[in-house]
Parts: sequence; structure tokens; C-alpha cells
Amino acid sequence: MADQRSVTRPAGPAGHGGPTTDQGTPEPVDRDGRGPDGSTPEPVDREGPGVDGTAVESVDRDGRGLDGSTPEPADRAGPGVDGSAVEPGGWVLSAGGTSAGDETSTVGPDRATLRLALVVGGLVLAVLLGFGLGRANGRTTDRTAATAATAAGDHTHAPGTGAHQHDGTAGQPGGDAATGLSVTSGGYTLTPSGGEFVAGRAGELRFQIRDAQRRPVTRFAIVHDKPMHLVVVRRDLTGFQHLHPTMAADGTWSIPLTLPQPGVWRAYTDFTALADDGQQTPATLGVDLVAPGDYTPRPLPAPATRATVAGFTVDYEGTAQVGAAVPLRFRVRDGAGQPATLERYLGAYGHLVALREGDLGYLHVHPGPGPATDTVTFWLTAPGPGSYRMYLDFQVAGVVRTAEFTLTVR
Repeated sequence: MADQRSVTRPAGPAGHGGPTTDQGTPEPVDRDGRGPDGSTPEPVDREGPGVDGTAVESVDRDGRGLDGSTPEPADRAGPGVDGSAVEPGGWVLSAGGTSAGDETSTVGPDRATLRLALVVGGLVLAVLLGFGLGRANGRTTDRTAATAATAAGDHTHAPGTGAHQHDGTAGQPGGDAATGLSVTSGGYTLTPSGGEFVAGRAGELRFQIRDAQRRPVTRFAIVHDKPMHLVVVRRDLTGFQHLHPTMAADGTWSIPLTLPQPGVWRAYTDFTALADDGQQTPATLGVDLVAPGDYTPRPLPAPATRATVAGFTVDYEGTAQVGAAVPLRFRVRDGAGQPATLERYLGAYGHLVALREGDLGYLHVHPGPGPATDTVTFWLTAPGPGSYRMYLDFQVAGVVRTAEFTLTVR
């Protein structure tokens, strides 16, 4: 082809180049090894005569010829021994070489390019070695903002701990990070055992929390007076229960449980696990429970800011937003319309759980410290838009009650 470019070795004293012509000009060789006239070049023996009958002197490893003389090297940019130009590196590039009489242009590898290639190669090797060493040292730990905060040991809450939220929104404003959507999270797995339920009949729920090595976890931080919070609700968001199971020495949690109506129920375990190195990892894991029977889901009640329960009226004010912490202030009044005296329950003046309709994404929000009055404030960050059912636990005169609200977040 007219634009074909072929690479040949220069014919020099070392005898490692391609065949030479009588004039000493390197003859281009096509890719299939034939010359431009179709003939096959005769190979040159390393120590025998060339094609023109001249002796080709081989060079010993120490750079001397067979007769003991030292071949004169060609200048890096100057002419070779046969007068042709030789570029550094000793390569001659025939441009447009379709016949033996074409001109020869010299092209050699750029030294700066070689240096750059060596540097890049060294960096790639270093990265690969680092990756291999990292894998050899153990599994990679994915630490979110929430786990990084708890690593410092600040997740064991004393009574009156400031407002916070048990979900994945910490450090991820605007992100949809509702929890309780799976049985595995943060290296921990919820493993239930047995426990078939009959609607309206008392049963027992048993489960373990296992770590990444499938070992039962037996060390948990005390969060608001309890190491484990268990929330159970039917998937239409009715029948809410907030319970606290007990743990056996082998890490098995158990609690009596009644599912009052047939249907599919969701059980959430809200806890903070303690690793062997003292690291604290908060997690909320969820699993479905089934009570066989006819199940007709109930529609979610319309949004409202007022609810009544056992003679108490509870109002709240505030508008939840996606990805932004917004205060929701709840006020509790008794049957006579007088401010109720709220009591501490599990170390706080109230507990708020919110579940999202559809996927049942979970939020467990605690209030900030405050005096025993009729008002309690929560800072809530909605992980995403949708309809939520909020459940407010409060205690008056030693009795815990739950007020329920429907909340729409846009």
C-alpha cells in the first residue's frame, strides 16, 4: 500500500539488522517477510557472510569483536557505519517504503516518553502492591458517618441525652437512608428462630443478632435504659407495639408476643452492638412475621396534627422536611384540658418512632433534655418524601400511652 510504514533494524557491525543492499542501505521488509519485489530476503548468519558476500563480524558480550577489536559505535544522532542516519535506540523507520529506492526517515523513542512510562509503571505497581497488602491484612471496613461517630464511644446514652435520630441520615443530608429495610446491616444480621404465630393468641419471639463471622453478639450498649428496643407493627401500620426483650447468656433474645390480627407484621430490632475492640455500631434490622388468616389492609388515616388516646389529647406543630432537621413540638393535655405532667420513660420524656408507608422505612427519634412539662420536642429528619405514621410514647402517672399521627412529607 502507498502509505505503508515498515520498521527495520539498521545494518551495522553487530549483524543484527535486516538484509543489506550493495550500497549499505537497509532494505525495507514487508510484514510477511517479503521484500517489495516479492522475493524472500536471505537471512544473515550471525557469524557468517552477508548476502553481498561480506563477512559480518559478531560482537562478544564484552563489546569486542572476534578479532579482539572494539567496534566503533555510531554517534546517537550521527551516521552509522554505512553512512545511513541512525536515531538513538538503533531503529530505522522506512516511510512510504514501497520500493528499495525510497528515502529513509529516522524515528526513535523519545527519552522523556521512556521516563514517563517508567514512572507510570512504577505508580501502577505501587497501587497493586498496596491493594494486595490491604486485602492480606483483613476485610475492608465500610464506616459511615454514624459508625465513625460511635467509634469514639459516644452512643451509650445517659438519661436526658440530647435529641438525635436512629437512622442512616447522619452526615447524608438529602439522602434516603431509612433503616429497618433488611435483616443485615453494618455487618450484623437478625436471625429469628421458630415462632409461629396465631392471631390473637400469645406466642414468643426469639432471635439472635450475629456478627460478620456468624457469631452471636452478646455485648450491647445501653441506649435509653435498654440494650434492645423491639418495635412490631402490621404492614398497614396498625397494631404498633414498643417492647423490650431479654437476652440469655448465649445471645438469644426472647419476649412474649401477641399479634392481635391476621396479616404480615414487621418486627424491628433497634440496638447498638459492642465489638471486641469496643467500637459501637448502631443498627436497626427488620424481619417479617406472619399470623395466618384473612387479612384486609386498612387505609392510612388522613394527615392530622391532633390525636386522642385514653382521655389525653396530643397536638404537635412543625413541618418535616427531607434531609433537614426540623423541630416537632408535642403538647399533651389531660381530659380536663389541663397540661399533663410528663414523666421520664426509658430516660426521656417521650419516644417517637416514624414508619414510612409502602417500604416501612424506620425512624427512631429521641427528644432533647427538658423539664417535666406537657411539651416535648423532637428534631426529625425525613429520609425521603412520602406518607409516614408517627407513634409518640409518653408516660403520665406511671402509665405509658401511644399517640398516633399521619404525616405527609413532600
